[in-house]
Amino acid sequence: MTIIADQICILMLFCILLYSGNGICASLYDYSATTKCLAEPRRAHYGGGLIVNPEFNRGTEGWTAFGQAAIREVTSEEGNKYIVAHSRTNPLDSFSQKVQLEKGKLYSFSAWIQVSRGSDTVAAVFKTSDGKLIDAGKVLAKHGCWSLLKGGLAANFTSLVEILFESKNAEMEIWADSVSLQPFTKEQWRSHQDKSINKERKRKVRFQLTSANKTALEGAVVSVTQIKSDFPFGCGMNNYILTSTEYQNWFASRFKYTTFTNQMKWYSTEKIQGEENYTIADAMLQFCEKNGISVRGHNIFWDNPKQQPSWVKKLSPEELREAAAKRINSVTSRYAGKLIAWDVVNENLHFRFFEDNLGENASAEFYRIAHQLDPNTIMFLNEYNTIELAADKESNAVNYKMKIDEIRSYPGNAGMSLGIGLQGHFSSDQPDIAYMRSVLDILGSIGLPIWLTEVDVDIGPNQSQYLEEILREAYAHPAVKGIISFSGPAIAGFKVMPLADKDFKNTPAGDVVDKLLAEWKSRTLEATTDMKGFFEFSLFHGDYNLTVKHPVTHALTSISFKVTKHLPQRTMNVQIVD
Repeated sequence: MTIIADQICILMLFCILLYSGNGICASLYDYSATTKCLAEPRRAHYGGGLIVNPEFNRGTEGWTAFGQAAIREVTSEEGNKYIVAHSRTNPLDSFSQKVQLEKGKLYSFSAWIQVSRGSDTVAAVFKTSDGKLIDAGKVLAKHGCWSLLKGGLAANFTSLVEILFESKNAEMEIWADSVSLQPFTKEQWRSHQDKSINKERKRKVRFQLTSANKTALEGAVVSVTQIKSDFPFGCGMNNYILTSTEYQNWFASRFKYTTFTNQMKWYSTEKIQGEENYTIADAMLQFCEKNGISVRGHNIFWDNPKQQPSWVKKLSPEELREAAAKRINSVTSRYAGKLIAWDVVNENLHFRFFEDNLGENASAEFYRIAHQLDPNTIMFLNEYNTIELAADKESNAVNYKMKIDEIRSYPGNAGMSLGIGLQGHFSSDQPDIAYMRSVLDILGSIGLPIWLTEVDVDIGPNQSQYLEEILREAYAHPAVKGIISFSGPAIAGFKVMPLADKDFKNTPAGDVVDKLLAEWKSRTLEATTDMKGFFEFSLFHGDYNLTVKHPVTHALTSISFKVTKHLPQRTMNVQIVD
């Protein structure tokens, strides 16, 4: 890629200002991403980071051919320089560059990709010294425009790795430009989270107190207490809550958002064909309404053939169509207007029960019907392994975006409120939060709300530590609008990641959740107004009570207010009656 002289100066100044002890430019994280295919590639993130000759201004210096591929530099009519891998015979035949990864560091990877004709998924693959291939990200590349491949890797090893690019269609050329690999320490990564939280979840609010005659009220003692958080952080719930007062108290004292684990699913509400029973789901919803707990609807359908009511598996396609129509009309109409979201077709990237039996547009049609029946509720996709596992080829960000486009383009779905549901079932291994962040960047650029809908970490010695890493990463990301942990007390049957034991005492995972709930809420703050009646606090978004003690009369005045990201005015004027 060509860079003009003043851009080089700006980049050099940027590096000087952000220079870190390890000599790497840019300790700040670049959350920018796009799913659009652009006429020209953008500049390399972080000036390329560790990559030698990232924008190919020095030919193919630093790059070698891998496998049977041959490589060359090409200059476009506009003067842009990029690298081409041609004469390929195997998927991994491409250009490559070797870099040293260090254990404990997190790496952000990006490149702009194009193919010589048509379109194909292109993956970035890191090959370790012992031959292991690690997926680092994917993009749907097209001919005639450039697409951003953004990925990442949390290194749990120290090794020289070879960066490769993979396309299953070996007859295509792979083109690349603006390649970047930027390392971050864990401390830098945490600083990104803290900075993003301060920007995305908090707001500086300035108050001015005046007397009834509009003169400044100096010396008033003020106290601000947060009553409710604006960020939805919730927990799964099952029917044991209907018979346990302890469970009810435990839940209601912590959470204001939930998803029923199984009680709204088809196999729970219609175990026998034609005999619907919503008694348990209704009672759970009634408990939630009584306690101010918002509910995500989970789910209308599940595309996994193993997760159907037993009688459904025996139906002919026409009988299934009739039964499915009855199901969606029944459950969606029953709870219309009472839920904040619907998981319409669960896991329809991994599975295709309804597509195989009812046709390729089955999911899109279900979204259309659900939206018609409950037009003010957000309709979510809900998938696993999109952020958990880079190696899963079914539910990566590329396929997720394609499924969204498929649903949106179906007749009648224009203008539908869609949401991106990422389950977040992590294994007991170290979570790759660098890859997780890159996926959130890419999916976040679509502009739809993202929720982590079923977060848990498998049993292991580092379960609570990994849970905290995952929750911090999700909460800090600008595109994430809610989190639900699929967990609860052990006595209610939550075995993978219980938050409390049989006596409702916290487990280590429960300690993490309680700690973060407290950390992400403004503590009670006190101040004294200055001579002009001003005071200022940095507050998490949410509902607050403000109490003012008059400096002369000592009378107490209380008001309520709300802090949002888009608060219309920076100074709140409060008039105190003497």
